[in-house]
Amino acid sequence: MTALACALLSSAFGVLLMSVIGHWRSASRINLGINVVTFGAALFLAVGVFEHGPILSDNKLFYVDAFNVYLILLNAFVGMTTSIFSGPYMAHERELGRVGNKRMRLYHSMFQCFLLTMLIALSTNNLGILWVAIEAATLATVLLVSLYRTHESIEAGWKYFIICGVGISQALFGTILVYFAAAKTVPGHGDGLLWTVLQANAAHMDAGVLALAFVFLLVGYGTKVGLVPLHNWLPDAHSEGPTPMSAILSGLLLNVALYALVRLKMLVDPALGNHLAGSLMMGFALLSFVVAGILLHRQYDVKRMFSYSSIEHMGLMTFAFGMGGPLATFGGLLHMIVHSLTKSAIFVTVGHASHVAGTQVIGKIRGLIRSNPPVGWGLLIGTCAIAGFPPFGVFTSEFLLFTATIKAYPWFVLPLLMGLAVAFAGLFRNVQPMVFGEPPEGQHKVDANMWPVVIHLALVLLLGISIPTFLAQWLNQATIMIVGQGVL
Repeated sequence: MTALACALLSSAFGVLLMSVIGHWRSASRINLGINVVTFGAALFLAVGVFEHGPILSDNKLFYVDAFNVYLILLNAFVGMTTSIFSGPYMAHERELGRVGNKRMRLYHSMFQCFLLTMLIALSTNNLGILWVAIEAATLATVLLVSLYRTHESIEAGWKYFIICGVGISQALFGTILVYFAAAKTVPGHGDGLLWTVLQANAAHMDAGVLALAFVFLLVGYGTKVGLVPLHNWLPDAHSEGPTPMSAILSGLLLNVALYALVRLKMLVDPALGNHLAGSLMMGFALLSFVVAGILLHRQYDVKRMFSYSSIEHMGLMTFAFGMGGPLATFGGLLHMIVHSLTKSAIFVTVGHASHVAGTQVIGKIRGLIRSNPPVGWGLLIGTCAIAGFPPFGVFTSEFLLFTATIKAYPWFVLPLLMGLAVAFAGLFRNVQPMVFGEPPEGQHKVDANMWPVVIHLALVLLLGISIPTFLAQWLNQATIMIVGQGVL
């Protein structure tokens, strides 16, 4: 647990430090340094869990196993690479006069606060602390969304706060119901919200109460996942907030909310002895997948368009975990990784593209390959990766999911294929003129830091060609934990 403590303390120190010096010219380098330390600690933690198995803290408040440790590592990695992009991006925003010293301090401190709350949510053993951490992440993100203090950004932040606030209140009530269901079974009232204790007693808990609890939890945490019809906050948050926030929001927060749902499904399934929780997840997921694919065609803001792509892919992951089974679960875990890496890379590229064109309006961004080749090619390759082109990792995870669907629910294959085709058409209908069109006058070249994009897309390509043995074993261990059976 020393490595976990180091990661948490590093982020906590970052929150305090950035709230004081976040406006300094060197603050972005310090922010990056803090995230490098956090990633190093997360890496040591992951190696320890991989070699020695799950770790439970002495006070039982923190628990790290094969399921959450790889998300902890992914959280720290994306936070580190996004901070590489964040420095020059926010410096440019400062030059444009969109942010001053106070907002730079707010931005850097909330960036660290967001990463800290995600680490706490992933590593805690207590369902109550999990809820508090996700709520704290919501508040940090609201401040980031409304950072520019324009009418549109304040409206987006307010919508985010209201919708997610209502959703998270449903999750709180669901958490209370879980505690109530465990009260007669779990020895000691202080342990009624500990994941390790609840998992050991899940089969003996009140099935009716747990079923009701999962409905509230699905609505609550499903709001944070971005499942339709609870998704309205997500496009506005992406389009109005700073682009580095979009990269970590789409790549991390949505994963953490889905992680919470899967953890809770693991409690409900043994108690109910049926597939009710999975069926509910599949229903919301399929609706989200289809609706998001259609709405991709109706977007005029490039960040809103890719936010609907995030909703589509979160629907796909939710469908995989709802379906259950080793192959679908393995595919869902892999899709979490490749989607986070790909989508954060895309938002980094979109941030540079908006600086090149001076706008986020799709119709006014043209000819990026001619005016700024690294940005244009980055956007094109990233779009190909997220659309599921082989040999990228998104294709591999989607292939695993479709294989599992054919075996278990073959009648769902057609709507899934149609959804992918519609989303594919929507993406390339808008992206093709952005990268290949004739650049308009005034579209200037910027000094784009594309290293985060190169690193992320290279990893996604490698995962599509061959999954390393250690990662395959890692995901297999997590699959066994979730469904009781592996694929290897």
